[in-house]
Amino acid sequence: MRSQWYSAPAAILAGVNDAPRSLEWRRERMREARLYFVCDARAAATRSLLEAALRGGVDVIQLRDKALGDDDLIAAAAPFREAAREHGALFILNDRPDLVEACGADGVHVGQEDLAVADARRIAGPSSLVGLSTHTPQQIDAAAAAGAHERPDQLSVGPVWETPTKPDRPAAGLALVRYSAQRPVEVPWFAIGGIDASNVREVVASGAERVVVVRAIRDATDPEAAARELRAALPAANPIAPGRGAEEAIGGRVADA
Repeated sequence: MRSQWYSAPAAILAGVNDAPRSLEWRRERMREARLYFVCDARAAATRSLLEAALRGGVDVIQLRDKALGDDDLIAAAAPFREAAREHGALFILNDRPDLVEACGADGVHVGQEDLAVADARRIAGPSSLVGLSTHTPQQIDAAAAAGAHERPDQLSVGPVWETPTKPDRPAAGLALVRYSAQRPVEVPWFAIGGIDASNVREVVASGAERVVVVRAIRDATDPEAAARELRAALPAANPIAPGRGAEEAIGGRVADA
């Protein structure tokens, strides 16, 4: 079962999923995305967790595992890459633009203390997405105002609440979510940090259309149901209009994918 964002025929999608993905396709897919799941290699080792998350409505999966060396990280990327391709989702690698191509990822995510966006883009490759973490209004403004090569393709805004995955990062609160929602930020942004089914509606009420989660899906008894519940709380992406060609429906021309 594919993510609900897609309604093109399965045969067409399968053909596109077997082909290289263009930057335009990836950017459009990120704009349409609503639910982003970050996971470590060990939790995803059997691929069943990723499959459940994607069936539940996850649009983007990220491999984040700073403990792994290069060879192990490349090996760990396989289930992420394969699951993302089969479900028409995006696969992002954390913090390693130099391994994006080897891992078959759609892009990389970097933090404020990591490589600059332009450097990450140069290393990852011209067709790769670059996401960026932001924690203050100033960082959001800087990202939104950046020029073409310096501008990220996606922003993570937070942490909204403190989280054990970032123990040294103080919570930015819902105020930062409201700030992002009130600013003319053309880059798709996702609220992040301590978000789960118990508070996701607060985040949406503060103006977020997209969220990033870790524990809410990873640690759930039923990851598919957890993802589905989160996805249901988020605004729907723009539906694919009836009668549109399959090339439009997947966010990019088949010939250019």
